[in-house]
Amino acid sequence: MSVVPLAGVIGHPIGHSRSPALHGHWLRQYGVDGHYVPLDIHPTDLAECLRSLPRMGFRGANVTIPHKEAALRLADDVTDLARRIGAANTLTFHDGRLQADNTDAFGFIANLRDGCADWDPRSGPAVVLGAGGAARAVVVGLLDAGAPEIRVLNRTRARADALVALDPARVASGDWAAQPEALSDAALLVNTTSLGMTGQPPLVLDLSSLPLSAVVTDIVYTPLETALLGAARARGCAVVDGLGMLLHQAAPGFERWFGLRPQVTPALRAAVLA
Repeated sequence: MSVVPLAGVIGHPIGHSRSPALHGHWLRQYGVDGHYVPLDIHPTDLAECLRSLPRMGFRGANVTIPHKEAALRLADDVTDLARRIGAANTLTFHDGRLQADNTDAFGFIANLRDGCADWDPRSGPAVVLGAGGAARAVVVGLLDAGAPEIRVLNRTRARADALVALDPARVASGDWAAQPEALSDAALLVNTTSLGMTGQPPLVLDLSSLPLSAVVTDIVYTPLETALLGAARARGCAVVDGLGMLLHQAAPGFERWFGLRPQVTPALRAAVLA
């Protein structure tokens, strides 16, 4: 009798996560006899949880807030990418060892390429708003994709400065107020902050200096079309919403746990949005 493969998403709280709908759609689409479940785990229970899951038949798990950094520290094996980003979002249990990876950088780049066929990471400077964990994954993704220059702007300058160490030759930090100058020749603008997200303060940004040829993307996907994307679209810029990053980052984990590489499709987007 074969064992039904299990995977899940670990967070606290976890009720907001769209990962169960995402992976559930793939399981049904491909006829996989497996399960993907939400796991609300308090931070004080994380280590015990990660030791217990393999014994319960879990092949791996996604990790979301607030566990991404702790999961990295608890892992037996860590990919170079996860180490550079400083967080883990994808765990695999294999031969009694906990393997940690981070697929956010992959998901970010794949979403841009999927949403804007003409986007070329080498075409010019990228401006990244924010300097948290998501920004770190975005910067690593852009560096590996060949972006010639990345300008990180954050309300707390010291946090932006910390990202320069990823590649001092190509990453520069700046004050939040330096937006007009930073945008003036940008080929890509990325918002990694929570500003503009449903329930959060708005992102106040003057796009008048941004070239019309620039691509604008927001990793926020609630709402799907943020005020930033609406303003950029009205200006004539190409825009890419943030939902695709969630969808694409999930594919490598699904392949490791359930044995096949899933596709990101319009039907998947519709299922997750529903």
